[in-house]
Amino acid sequence: MRVLVVRFSSIGDIVLTTPVVRALQRQLGAEVHVVVKKAFAPIWEANPYVQRVHAMERHVNELISDLRKQRFDYVADLHKNLRSLHLRLALRRPGRSFPKCNVQKWLATTFKWRAALPDVHIVHRYFEAVRPLGVHYDGEGLDWFFPEAQAQDASAFGLEAGQYVAFAIGAAHATKRLPFGKMATICRMLRWPVALLGGPAEADTGARLAEAAGLHVRNFCGSTTLHGSASLLRHAGAVLTHDTGMMHIAAALRKPIVSVWGNTIPRFGMYPFYPENAHIPSVIVEHKELGCRPCSKIGYDRCPKGHFHCMEQLDAARIAAAVDALMPH
Repeated sequence: MRVLVVRFSSIGDIVLTTPVVRALQRQLGAEVHVVVKKAFAPIWEANPYVQRVHAMERHVNELISDLRKQRFDYVADLHKNLRSLHLRLALRRPGRSFPKCNVQKWLATTFKWRAALPDVHIVHRYFEAVRPLGVHYDGEGLDWFFPEAQAQDASAFGLEAGQYVAFAIGAAHATKRLPFGKMATICRMLRWPVALLGGPAEADTGARLAEAAGLHVRNFCGSTTLHGSASLLRHAGAVLTHDTGMMHIAAALRKPIVSVWGNTIPRFGMYPFYPENAHIPSVIVEHKELGCRPCSKIGYDRCPKGHFHCMEQLDAARIAAAVDALMPH
């Protein structure tokens, strides 16, 4: 059986599809192909459950001719937007998408009716797309695989395994990130070496944080590959992160996580996802009583209310203490 899994972007969303890919290959013995934007193709590079990666530069039309030749038995649409619908229609193969819950998210963001949201992690919702094939979640969590040449030890970064905090400072939108001053305060409070992680967009912020917070803070933002950042997560004692892709990579690597939430909420179904009965400690930090949360299912460049209480009113000392409690002692 040949199955195409469609998830164009982004890092965290793709990592969250890995249990589906694993289940398709293990439970059906399927030949699994994936469609992804070229920038995110390295995520699948070493995954043993994927037989072929179809990387898209700009538009799905680039791939349709080749994909038609594959004569897929089934298309699992784990992106569910107009572009993925266009691809499914063009391939004319059996398939299914998953419940994206956009109406429920609209009710939650517009009227703050959180009860409208299903209390189901998105990984389980992804499996609805392959339910007709008899595929089910196996309880083994998320996957992250390193190409052999890109799996680095902590010593390659001048750090000691298990004896530092990895702090993923980025997020696609400003309302999902702690303010600079609060991040600097947290870094100063941490009693461990801190490795700042992020892409090129966070390089300047990381440099300023390292300068402001002390010599125990080192900036790796923009200076490592994606697998390099994942290596730093892998060897950290604990991970501090926003609601972002690094959080899901950390969960795939079975790391203790302190996740900090601003305008989004865990009830959207994107909180750290671990294997069943793994007993990995994870702490969620959020302003639960704030009436304007969630204001968006994604995020904004600035707080719509102008006050940014969801992040500004979080206690830096509480966050630092939560991280410290997860570190090896």
